[in-house]
Amino acid sequence: MLRRIDPERAHGLALLALRMGLGPRGGAMTSPRLRTRIAGLDLPNPLGLAAGFDKNAVALKGLAGSALGFVEIGAVTPRPQEGNPRPRLWRLPEDRAVINRFGFNNDGMEAVAARLAQRPAGLILGVNLGANKDSADRAGDFAAVLGRLGPLVDFATVNVSSPNTERLRELQGREALADLLARVMDARSALARPVPVFLKIAPDLTEAEIEAIAAVAEDAGVAAIVATNTTLSREGLRSAMRDRPGGLSGAPLFTRSTRVLARLSALTRLPLIGVGGIFTAEDALAKIRAGASALQIYTALTHGGLSLAAGILQGLDRLLAREGFASVAEAVGTERERWL
Repeated sequence: MLRRIDPERAHGLALLALRMGLGPRGGAMTSPRLRTRIAGLDLPNPLGLAAGFDKNAVALKGLAGSALGFVEIGAVTPRPQEGNPRPRLWRLPEDRAVINRFGFNNDGMEAVAARLAQRPAGLILGVNLGANKDSADRAGDFAAVLGRLGPLVDFATVNVSSPNTERLRELQGREALADLLARVMDARSALARPVPVFLKIAPDLTEAEIEAIAAVAEDAGVAAIVATNTTLSREGLRSAMRDRPGGLSGAPLFTRSTRVLARLSALTRLPLIGVGGIFTAEDALAKIRAGASALQIYTALTHGGLSLAAGILQGLDRLLAREGFASVAEAVGTERERWL
């Protein structure tokens, strides 16, 4: 039924269902093989929910009942904003993909802070930091959101890779990124309980840009790199919706994002979080063997529902056992060269 109505309305109804207690009830799936440690966080399993699904932290109780090992909300900006005009979300079922151009629509950090104060116990939670579209100081926006929400979460992600906020991706350049991360890390140092800061990057980067980002992230003290956000590429798409504006996510992103992940794995010792096109346990293991210590999904859930996470994790546990790995950590990077 949800797939037959406007996709943004369907998204809202899915969040409403979770708020009403209609989602999974079992809680995070775990096993000795699935338990994962990354950036000081002890995760029951390596599979998290990427930012964008619950932008405003309205369905945390429902998400806490899912099999997922952690959840990332946002992106959150200092002030509320509407985002881009509708329509701004399109399904591409033939390609198992989605295009979105939301533009950081969210309720703002004060409204989100009030909800985070009531977060469910035991849920490992992060916030994706964003900047207001009309901000004259976007680096200051990232720092402000971290200062306000940092005490209420377990990690924060600097998002300079969304294609839907004008000129945001320019912050991935060496000098701009170094300045941005310095200001964010200053805000982190001011927290009574400093949380790990992650950096989320785009898949549409040159080799030189990937190298520069890895070096800047290490110098800044970033705890992990999230690879990757959505792509502007439309290569190989079949859907009639393929030319809609915005970022493409889902199955067509898998190869592109995994190559960036593997390259980063060869360049840095920072832990990596693999995102982009994960639909199956085999996809999840491929990301891990390319260099990911943890994973995130989102678009696959629009096709398979939230229960898909449990199936991926059950399959991943079996695959790790079959391949002779006692843990996720043992498998990380073992097939990196395949993607280079």
